[in-house]
Amino acid sequence: MRRILLLSLVLLGLPGAAGTRHAYHTSILELKLNPQKQQVELALKVFTDDFSRALSQGQAKAVDLRSPGALPLAELYLHQHLKLSLPAAPRQPRRPLDVQFLGLQPEKDAYWLYAKVPLPRPTKELLIQQDMLLELFSDQMNIVNAEGNGKKISALLRSGHEEEVLNF
Repeated sequence: MRRILLLSLVLLGLPGAAGTRHAYHTSILELKLNPQKQQVELALKVFTDDFSRALSQGQAKAVDLRSPGALPLAELYLHQHLKLSLPAAPRQPRRPLDVQFLGLQPEKDAYWLYAKVPLPRPTKELLIQQDMLLELFSDQMNIVNAEGNGKKISALLRSGHEEEVLNF
């Protein structure tokens, strides 16, 4: 997993102009369990052109991520493609959590999406489902770097493997 993290940092750090096509499709999700605030804090980095293309699907014209109209589309997309849930109690289903979108921030040829997830109780396990951009790119890799309870873990989500249990 450490190799995946290093590769992702190199790939997302490559210079390039916004809108430039790239030969790889990846996102990085930084997930932090914050027990003091009893929440999960999320920061997701996606390429500008890929994310704009995803938000533009079904729209009359291409979505400009700098426009105010992009915010509700980004929030809707995040809710559709990123889900977290708590472990199930005996004979109970997993408990879905409320992902609260906080906003967008541009960075060179990428955007950061920020969100938080209130936790109803302390946890050492989360189920993450993330299929962002998989509808556009069959080679999309969604890297998750998570930190909680003094532990750091990574996961690679892609087509056919869109969910992972994170144990902290």
